[in-house]
Amino acid sequence: MNWKSFILGAAVGVISGYAVKEVISQKTYVSPEKVLETVKKQFSQNGPINGSWIHMVVEPFEKHQINYQVYKGGISKNKNGVNEQFEFIADAQTGTLLDVKASLDPAL
Repeated sequence: MNWKSFILGAAVGVISGYAVKEVISQKTYVSPEKVLETVKKQFSQNGPINGSWIHMVVEPFEKHQINYQVYKGGISKNKNGVNEQFEFIADAQTGTLLDVKASLDPAL
């Protein structure tokens, strides 16, 4: 075996291993569609949902001095003839709900 070929092969292997490690170690986010599906499933346990939306771009968010990357979205429901709207914030890395707030109905 030629030493030049061996060294070249070893160098390619090391560089490839490093590149794979970097790709794997990058932060990955749950898709916004999956987050919205999970939130809708949780909200639908208390009645049907009229509408929903999610902002597809990850945004920075701080809660209790902890920084998160989040998706923001909303859910609307009709409960006893009254339209209820909720805004939510979900962690983009895990899909976990971090905050839910009732928002005012714009029709009122």
